[in-house]
Amino acid sequence: MLKKECLENSSYRHLIDKAREALQNSYSPYSHFKVGAAIEDVNGRIWQGCNIENAAFGPSNCAERTAIFKAVSEGVTSFRSLAVVGQIEGEEEITEEVTPPCGLCRQVLAEFCPPDMPVVLANRSGQVEIYLLGDLLPLSFTEKNLERS
Repeated sequence: MLKKECLENSSYRHLIDKAREALQNSYSPYSHFKVGAAIEDVNGRIWQGCNIENAAFGPSNCAERTAIFKAVSEGVTSFRSLAVVGQIEGEEEITEEVTPPCGLCRQVLAEFCPPDMPVVLANRSGQVEIYLLGDLLPLSFTEKNLERS
């Protein structure tokens, strides 16, 4: 973990608030676990995403990938920070434990984001944990792996 900070004083509060806002659009009738994400591109625009489940589970999509795919579909491929929050359906607040990106999301993030990009996770108690993407996926598979020597 890079650092911990209080939500009240976090420089990422605007991004966390957008991730919390994205929770409202979660379609999670099977897991009953809502996830909201907000990713900021290098120009300062924030792209929101929520998890979208499917009865077959395989076609489901996480909040982080939804946010990135929205941006990429509009031609944006460079990002500078990401916030993620989770909420159990029926509860009024986000989870007490932080909600980190899953492995698939970490791989997609590695495709478009620098390893030193902050990944910001917030919990119900107002604590914020900040990680570097490269620390969350230290041996990511990238275009460099496909280069011929």
